[in-house]
Amino acid sequence: MGAGKGGSSAREPQLLDIARDLGQVPEMLNLTRRQAAALIASAPLAACGGDPTAEKAAPPEGSLEWAAAGPWRIDPERDAWRHPIETLQFWGIRPNMTVLEILPGLGWYTAILAPYLAEGGGRLIAATFDPANGTMAQRETVAAFEARFGADPGLYGRIERSVLSATSPALAPAGSVDLVVLAGNVHTLMAGGFAEKAFRDMFAAAKPGATLGVEQHRAASTGVQDPLAGTGYVQEVYVRTLAEEAGFTFVAGSDLNANPADDRDHPFGVWTLPPTLRTSPLGAPEDPDFDTAPYRQIGESDRMTLKFRKPGGSSAAP
Repeated sequence: MGAGKGGSSAREPQLLDIARDLGQVPEMLNLTRRQAAALIASAPLAACGGDPTAEKAAPPEGSLEWAAAGPWRIDPERDAWRHPIETLQFWGIRPNMTVLEILPGLGWYTAILAPYLAEGGGRLIAATFDPANGTMAQRETVAAFEARFGADPGLYGRIERSVLSATSPALAPAGSVDLVVLAGNVHTLMAGGFAEKAFRDMFAAAKPGATLGVEQHRAASTGVQDPLAGTGYVQEVYVRTLAEEAGFTFVAGSDLNANPADDRDHPFGVWTLPPTLRTSPLGAPEDPDFDTAPYRQIGESDRMTLKFRKPGGSSAAP
């Protein structure tokens, strides 16, 4: 969680050193964080005489690669398992879209979506837990999200907020959203007992032709699905049924985020694996004798990556 603000502030001494070398200390006082990041990226080229072959060129400002490479990212080391650039491209992301992100948590995907859409003229709506009536953990999560992404509108733009719960109203104006992002939270909706309502609300917010992108811990295709998804794993056919019953049409699936090493047989569900590495049941004290090494070896969970479309209109994704 410390890769956001901490990652930026840690670069300030480096940035000032670079600026002094380039004779730009006065001008540095007025740089935006985006410009500062670009200056840091270009500094090795300046130091070696501007040889364009000496260092890999920084991605163009405003590109998806630029947004994913920024020092504002949260836990970018997880990219090896979650492949955010490829996943968003699979869902058909474009910079001028209106995107609805469902239960963003602390903002792992938001840290990519917000700068990308802010730079490209798009719009981001975050449907969070209820900050007034949620659990203490949910309220703390929303507060941390707001503190991070509300503090720098120059970078993140002005993220619109809505609430998703069993009794919440519309997530966004009807028919206003180009892309709905539901990343790693189908089990949360099921545990709350309002998955069907949530999918209907997403469908109502989507434009005709809009895309619903889903990433979710994938259960084995055999056996009976726990309706509360107590292990965090959900069968792919169950997710497809939720989406299709709400009105979406299945378009395609991808194994971008698959992990064949995950056998799903873990004592504390998916949270036994990284990044959580739980060592005891939820609510119990941590067990210092629990060996997390085998679960570190597995890596993050096996995930499905699915794309759905709301019928009608023109295709929202290429």
